[in-house]
Amino acid sequence: MAIRESTEQRLLDAADDLFFTRGIAATPIDAVIERAGVSAATLYRGFPSKEALVAAALERRHLEWIETWDAAIARAADDEERALAVFDALDDFRDRPIGSRWCAFLGTAAEYGDAPPEVAEAVRRDSDALRSRLRNLAAPLVAPRSRDDRRRPDDGTDHRASRLGDELLLLVTGDLAMRLREPGHRTDTARGIARVLIASAR
Repeated sequence: MAIRESTEQRLLDAADDLFFTRGIAATPIDAVIERAGVSAATLYRGFPSKEALVAAALERRHLEWIETWDAAIARAADDEERALAVFDALDDFRDRPIGSRWCAFLGTAAEYGDAPPEVAEAVRRDSDALRSRLRNLAAPLVAPRSRDDRRRPDDGTDHRASRLGDELLLLVTGDLAMRLREPGHRTDTARGIARVLIASAR
């Protein structure tokens, strides 16, 4: 029997708050049960293992992050600002109740030397989404500038967009990691570096 949606949300709220602030290994499943106010039997009806709960909490966080990022992109005025919107989204997401000390996905990857399949898949899905979205946002910034250029199949646009997207991904990842060193860290420095990378790619 599946658990009620409201109960599932309470469990995910508790897992998110405890796992991604105290640490997964440091948080016994009993602490999640107590915080959620449910029985162990109820938890295991919805999530067969601690790892399944971690994966579900990561998936919910991923969807909320994408929603926040999409909203930041929608506010952007041009292609460059749309590529830089990831930094607006990082600041916006941090200020939400679900925000944590730093990236839950980086933290989870750091905790598991050999992550269980469901956890590894959740982390991979987030990494793939970051990479593909940044590459797509980079594409208009390195597009051919003339009609003659557009006729050339070997103009290297796809390669340059991938390279710029990967550079932005590395920058985003480093910016997230800085939150461990500086709890009040904001994205201004990373945004400035991103502008330099974009100018160079153009």
